Amino acid sequence: MKYNILGNTGLLVSELCLGTMTFGGKGFWTAIGELDQEPVDELVKRSVDAGINFIDTANVYSEGLSEEMTGRAIRNLGLDRKKLVLATKVRGRMGDGPNDTGLTRAHILDQVDESLRRLNTDYIDLYQIHGFDPFTPLEETLRALEDVVGSGKVRYIGCSNLSAWHLMKALAYSDYNGLSRFVSLQAYYTIAGRDLEREIIPLLKDQQVGLMVWSPLAGGLLSGKFKRDGSGPEGARRVAFDFPPVDKERAFDILDVMHPMAEAKGVSVARLALAWLLHQEAVTTIIIGAKKMEQLEDNLKAVDLKFTADELKRLDEVSRLPEEYPGWMYDRQGGDRKAQREKLGVKG
Repeated sequence: MKYNILGNTGLLVSELCLGTMTFGGKGFWTAIGELDQEPVDELVKRSVDAGINFIDTANVYSEGLSEEMTGRAIRNLGLDRKKLVLATKVRGRMGDGPNDTGLTRAHILDQVDESLRRLNTDYIDLYQIHGFDPFTPLEETLRALEDVVGSGKVRYIGCSNLSAWHLMKALAYSDYNGLSRFVSLQAYYTIAGRDLEREIIPLLKDQQVGLMVWSPLAGGLLSGKFKRDGSGPEGARRVAFDFPPVDKERAFDILDVMHPMAEAKGVSVARLALAWLLHQEAVTTIIIGAKKMEQLEDNLKAVDLKFTADELKRLDEVSRLPEEYPGWMYDRQGGDRKAQREKLGVKG
């Protein structure tokens, strides 16, 4: 297992992160997974034994049950809390009241304590906002997050599912006011969904913000078990919960290249899809989730899979984003200066 620095920090996290969305299965979340404590303990143990030190959850997963089961697994297994990097999130609805949701000071200060209780821990390593809240001023959110960092309840803050302009606004506000800044962005990114490369990945590189990838198999579509006609294995997540949105025709064009490549390497298409992400410079860690041990075992082996330059070129060509403005104008106008930089050996 390789370890990468999380954003502009000194914190090392494993290149694979264990996701806990399949833990519990309460309410809406039954479509994702319904794991009981015993299999949860087994998945956590195998992940840690494989070198994973990073675990990601959220207060809304199974209405808090996922956090509880994560904390219980750490306790049941006798794991050293100090050797783990625990991440959770805040933003989603956690009650029936009008203020039981969002990124207000009230909700953040309430939910950080609830997450600490459910996880059975004194601190959260990475506390992430789970998305955009159009009701709450960004300044209120960032100052509340600064307070939970100052209290010692949280060590680093991150974000998820933000647009490039919103993330940059937050970073600029934090820098100007001397507040803790987001060290990571958790976002959807796959070989079948490379939208992140237009605006967000250049921003992450420029601002030294880490990238945590969620749904790296596009909700199971890149498992290789689905066909163009929409058929797939019975009980598969994509059948019950068709998310995230994917251009299916484009995805299957990519899979047409991946299938023979995976067969030639003697690996699953899913492992190929994960390995492709691990070869992308901006990626800090990939969040993997599993319902069964064999799924986890296959995912873990992605760290050992290598591509030839030709294989990477073929995968890039079939999955590359179509050019859009102003990207094509940047390439046209910036080509001469880019050539100068390369001639001088300047990276970036």
